[in-house]
Amino acid sequence: MDVGRGLELQKMNGQHSRDLGPDKLNLEDGFDGLEFMAERDEFLPGKSPGIKAPQFTDFEGKTSFGMSIFNLSNAIMGSGILGLAYAMSNTGIVLFLILLLCIAILSAYSIHLLLRSAGVVGIRAYEQLGHRAFGQPGKVLAGSIITMHNIGAMSSYLFIVKSELPLVMQAFLGLKDNTGEWYLDGKYLIIIVSVIIVFPLSLMRHLGYLGYTSGFSLSCMVFFLISVIYKKFNIPHDNHSFVSSDVDFCEAQSFTINMKTAYTIPILAFAFVCHPEVLPIYTELRDATKKRMQTVANISILAMFVMYGLTAIFGYLTFFGGVDSELLHTYIKVDPLDTLILCVRMAVLVAVTLTVPVVLFPIRRALLQLLFPEKPFHWAHHISIAVCLLVIVNLLVIFVPTIRDIFGIIGATSAPSLIFILPGIFYIRIVPEETEPLKSIPKIMAACFAALGFVFMVMSTSFIILDWVSGESRSGGGH
Repeated sequence: MDVGRGLELQKMNGQHSRDLGPDKLNLEDGFDGLEFMAERDEFLPGKSPGIKAPQFTDFEGKTSFGMSIFNLSNAIMGSGILGLAYAMSNTGIVLFLILLLCIAILSAYSIHLLLRSAGVVGIRAYEQLGHRAFGQPGKVLAGSIITMHNIGAMSSYLFIVKSELPLVMQAFLGLKDNTGEWYLDGKYLIIIVSVIIVFPLSLMRHLGYLGYTSGFSLSCMVFFLISVIYKKFNIPHDNHSFVSSDVDFCEAQSFTINMKTAYTIPILAFAFVCHPEVLPIYTELRDATKKRMQTVANISILAMFVMYGLTAIFGYLTFFGGVDSELLHTYIKVDPLDTLILCVRMAVLVAVTLTVPVVLFPIRRALLQLLFPEKPFHWAHHISIAVCLLVIVNLLVIFVPTIRDIFGIIGATSAPSLIFILPGIFYIRIVPEETEPLKSIPKIMAACFAALGFVFMVMSTSFIILDWVSGESRSGGGH
């Protein structure tokens, strides 16, 4: 038995060294490699005897550090950025920045838990972590949550294209009203965008190849940010006749508490959801180690923290209490024919369109893990799943008028699960008690983190149900 176990561990460590390259354990990443072997040596014999050697990845990671940052930043960047100025108007500048910083730190900690769990068992797939923690039910649960959440995210992005692109086309053609032509119909435009842009990008075999489109998408959002800053100094403060006069427009608030303040927390939490993409990006990262991937995550989160913060501050300081739940709509009310804002709307459309293929990758990976767990890569599976997903999302966006309400509930349950609950409970279950007892500080923190996720889930779901009961729409968030 001992001889067999020794041979098994030798095989595992040999596989790990082979996957990660010859200098992996001897040079800059030696600590990670030794930690990995020590954890596995301690964990596998005591907890799961006789299991076959797990494998990190079936190909060598080739995506550069910079491209990985682009991809993860693009995965974080959501349509919710358009509602952050509105969120700030309901919290005040200081409270908003405090909340934004807290959510960013929690998101980075959540990724740390994921990477730590992945390092213990040599797995870089969210669904496989679920399988290791809770067996087949855990695998199905993780895969289902990722699928639901990311289909919701894809739908929200394409819903923006469906509603905004006809207006942009109309403005570019100099038309005051929609004449009913097919090229001004969002239903046709969404199909054209999906076939010409989203589908070809979704056929890429590896996520790393989308680093270039992710970089371009981020540059579009940087242009959006620069325009928001420019408009702060370009729009006179007395130009707020389009909103009711009982709101104080001329003074920025540091702290504001009102009925809508509580909505800000879920909005900010959802704005940092990128966890389904973390492990696929980790898999494809060149010279991958936990430390290197955590650095990718920290830089991406910091970049988005800065971009979110600046967008909210300058958008809020432009309109104060008059800011709309969708920032670009507020500029249009000031000047419907503003050329710069027209270009910004086009840039935002490009950005959300190029994000869709990045969001599709984790869904396809989850479905492949659930449907064909033992099968090697096959182009037929790869392409057919992409086609089915795009058809489903297009049908949802075209035919379901209240898509945001439907996916609001899904988002309210899936986002806290992906950020807080699953990383916390996977960490508790996967990291061996010999290494970290249940009463150790890291595991107590992970348990508190998962509990916080349940609080977020109850809060978010309650707000959406309240909206439905009251019949009001408090959009302005989302991913």
